Amino acid sequence: MIYFDTSYLVRLYYDDPGAAAVRELAATDHLACSVHGQAEMLAAFHRKLREGAIRAPAYAALLDQLKAHIRAGAFQWLAHNDETMALIRSVYRKLPPKVFLRGADAIHLGSAAQAGFRAIYSNDLHLLAAARHFGLQGRNVISPAM
Repeated sequence: MIYFDTSYLVRLYYDDPGAAAVRELAATDHLACSVHGQAEMLAAFHRKLREGAIRAPAYAALLDQLKAHIRAGAFQWLAHNDETMALIRSVYRKLPPKVFLRGADAIHLGSAAQAGFRAIYSNDLHLLAAARHFGLQGRNVISPAM
C-alpha cells in the first residue's frame, strides 16, 4: 500500500502536469490517504470549476466518479485519532522555525507515519521537506529531483 497526498489523488482524475506518472505509480499498489484528503479533493475539483478549468457537467462527472471509487473501496481512508494528533503535537514542538508545515500537511504526514508508512508521495515541496520530521521519506514521481 502507498500513501498519496491530495495533490496526487487529484491527478488520478484530472490531467494536471505529472498525471501520467502518478497514474502509473497508482497502478502498482493499493492507495491510502488521510480521510481529510476527501474534502481536499472536493475543494480541488471545485477550484477547477470556479477558475473555469472545467464546466459544470465535467465537475459533476468528477464528483460521481470519485463517489463510485470511494464506494468501491478504491482508497483506504485513514482516520485521525488521538495518537496521530499526539504525534503532530510532538513534531511541531521540535520543528525547526524555518520549516514551513501547514496544518493539513501535518495531518497527512502524521496519518501516514501513525499508520506505519515509510514514504509519502506528493509534489508539494513543503510537505516533502517536512516528511523527515515524521520519520517518512518524501517521494515525488512528477519531479524526482525536487
